[in-house]
Amino acid sequence: MIERRQFGRTGHNSSRVIFGAAALWAMDDEKAAALLDRALAAGVNHIDTAAAYGESELRLAPWLARHRTDVFLATKTGDRDGDGARRSLEHSLARLGVDQVDLIQLHNLVEDHEWDVAFRPDGAVAALAKARDEGLVRFIGVTGHGLRIAGMHARSLERFDFDSVLLPYNFAVLHEHVNYRRDVEALLATCAGRNVAVQTIKAVARRRWP
Repeated sequence: MIERRQFGRTGHNSSRVIFGAAALWAMDDEKAAALLDRALAAGVNHIDTAAAYGESELRLAPWLARHRTDVFLATKTGDRDGDGARRSLEHSLARLGVDQVDLIQLHNLVEDHEWDVAFRPDGAVAALAKARDEGLVRFIGVTGHGLRIAGMHARSLERFDFDSVLLPYNFAVLHEHVNYRRDVEALLATCAGRNVAVQTIKAVARRRWP
């Protein structure tokens, strides 16, 4: 069985390998369910999808109808304004066939102008915090790609108490890009001190992948 560890301050013991559901958009329901069953049997209890992952949320819905309590469910919104983020979340809930997701994440928040919009009083962060108060989500996170993202996550954590972050982490990029490694180390220290969950992507890589 896959090892589990505490997912930040959420109280959930997540499998150290999370099921990234982007690939499901190319599958039918039967194949998607078989793959999800296999992952669950191996001990995976944390699923990550996104509004931008094509039909992924729809492929998850029939399986979640039987297994919702077995997994920690995360999705993402790419909208930066508050109204758009709210609509995106509600659409994801409908597509997933659930009343609540455990984690909603701002998807790839790396560009400065998008960051400014997201953190406005009428931006996505405020809208998702309201959705949390209403019980539509339990926790809020932020994700991203590229060599700027560790620094941007640190900046985001200065403005809002996110429950999780997600970023690239592999030997190749840390070895080749000293500034990124320094930013990652600083971010990890911040997350450890504040009990913010850290998720990594692109962990197996020969070189940087944008």
